[in-house]
Amino acid sequence: MYSASREPSRRILIIRPSALGDVARTVPCLVSLRAAYPGAHIDWLVEQGSGEVIRYHPALSGVVSFPKKAIKAAAKRLNFGPFLAFRKQLRAANYDAVFDLQGLARSAAMAFATRAPRRYGLATARELGWLAYTHKAAADIQMHTVERMLEVVRAAGVEAIHDMRLYTPPPAMGWLSTQSVARSRYAVLAPTSRWAGKQWPAARFAAVARHLLAHGVEVAIVGGKNERDQCEPLLELARAEKGVHDYVGGTDIGQLMALIEGSALTIANDSAALHMAVGFDRPLVALFGPTRVSRVGPYRREGDVVQHVTPADPMDHKDSGSVMLMERISIVEVIAMADARLGS
Repeated sequence: MYSASREPSRRILIIRPSALGDVARTVPCLVSLRAAYPGAHIDWLVEQGSGEVIRYHPALSGVVSFPKKAIKAAAKRLNFGPFLAFRKQLRAANYDAVFDLQGLARSAAMAFATRAPRRYGLATARELGWLAYTHKAAADIQMHTVERMLEVVRAAGVEAIHDMRLYTPPPAMGWLSTQSVARSRYAVLAPTSRWAGKQWPAARFAAVARHLLAHGVEVAIVGGKNERDQCEPLLELARAEKGVHDYVGGTDIGQLMALIEGSALTIANDSAALHMAVGFDRPLVALFGPTRVSRVGPYRREGDVVQHVTPADPMDHKDSGSVMLMERISIVEVIAMADARLGS
């Protein structure tokens, strides 16, 4: 039952602009709010270009696109018109309640700009973000980020629903039906990351890909267009083997979702692709190094994680030297986990 303290709301805004994987794993908050407020209009503020990951969710009423790049570019020319126009847009929407699930100064400023009478966020929001909230949720920093975000909606008297399901854009599913990889059983390999400390060596991904191919499983390689240099051993394999498909830089967000939803297995570093695989409940092998899995790993999928760390290891993924923690993961154990999931 929902708490008696829950107040009625007609118009609700969720603020979680980025990053793509974090947007994907914020979906339980949307589902919880929809269950609590079935007749409300619920919008989600997300960075321009990332809205496809949640746009087709049936619990969502609309996407508010945050033009971050345009605002920053204009501000460098001392043109604050785009920023002021966006702030005016937020105010004009007349939201009753806003939930800041990012917890930074920028997202808190957006929450404040709405002038909503009820603004929810974490009491420990960074960069003094907590000053923008009328209602503050206490949440232990050691909690998983999904649970921390759910504490914010609980502060409104809303019961938490742990539903991670994502919904692929229908046009992207149509696109997938035209791809040759979809005519076979295939695995998605996501070998890239913004940080070197989160990257399992691409040559090892290539070794896993050869194993999969030898056992009748084709491979789809995914990543951003600016990440091709991270994938060269795999791209070389794709040039030599027709069962290895190069999608690095070749998909939009919806098409990436479609590839993952249709896959028999996803093998990924800590990345958006990994959290999408959780959202589609796909078989998964998650490769982790200097990252606290209990806080930011695949939600409720700890058994799918490969990680070898000790209490003495520095848990700093921004330190390129920490790549050694990823190198502790062997090809043999990743293949064994992949085989187990494909066999099941």
